[in-house]
Amino acid sequence: MKKTFAEKSNILVFLGTATLMITAVFFLKSCNKNSKTDQVRLSKETDANKIVPNSAKVISAKPDIPDDPNKRYIYLTFDDGPNKGTENLIKIINKYQIPITSFIVGKHAYDSKTQAKNLTELKNHKLVELANHSYSHAENRYSEFYKNPEKVIHDFDRAKDNLKFQNKYARTPGRNIWRTTNINATDIKTSKTSADELQRAGYVLVGWDLEWKPDNQMKLKGSHKEISKKIDSIFFNDLEKTSRHLVFLTHDQYLQDDDSVRELDLFISDLQNSNRFEFRKISDYPKINDILK
Repeated sequence: MKKTFAEKSNILVFLGTATLMITAVFFLKSCNKNSKTDQVRLSKETDANKIVPNSAKVISAKPDIPDDPNKRYIYLTFDDGPNKGTENLIKIINKYQIPITSFIVGKHAYDSKTQAKNLTELKNHKLVELANHSYSHAENRYSEFYKNPEKVIHDFDRAKDNLKFQNKYARTPGRNIWRTTNINATDIKTSKTSADELQRAGYVLVGWDLEWKPDNQMKLKGSHKEISKKIDSIFFNDLEKTSRHLVFLTHDQYLQDDDSVRELDLFISDLQNSNRFEFRKISDYPKINDILK
């Protein structure tokens, strides 16, 4: 029997209502499911953005910052501290707020109360990084010292243990030797075996690209202008061990007289004011920490 138009309409209304109800139920379930999914996603994102303390010691202050191609980087290093002249060095650091690396001789910390005080000041200075320059400074008998690799390692270990150095950066007394991941250089070949053994013992040996030497009165030789020209020449001719990075060396004990202190002051002032250079600690030297991983 055929249904009338009214009956068809009622059936259609019923079917339409049922369809709407089913659609609504599925929509609500879908919304609820999406809501839970969003909550899980947000929870994961929140966890990912949490700051998790890193138990690993950060050695380098700028491990992920690329070099500025318009800058040249200078690593000011000072050997043989604490020594006469260390107090003047600290004054210059404070004046210009520049970072340095001080290569410390272990026994100098015990030579006098003033030197012990200077060492404490260097240790506590936020701009100063301490590194190992042996305990005995080879007693200034370098040829004999490097003949015995075992003695050399013992001497550096003694300084490390006595002064509790926080890193393995080291500089060999009386020698310009490099042992890093990508630099291997020895100025006097009879020292090579000892240098190799120091590297095997875990030390990163850091030499230098330019030294400001003393005259026969143990004062800085030459003017700050002359040293600045040498720096420009090294960079221009790409003579540094790592391009655009220059390790500079002088010694605390050359800073006892007013003239030497003034020349170093002017030297740093000129470099800083040129805006072409940036000062860094040795821990920021390229690839210096790769060997420690």
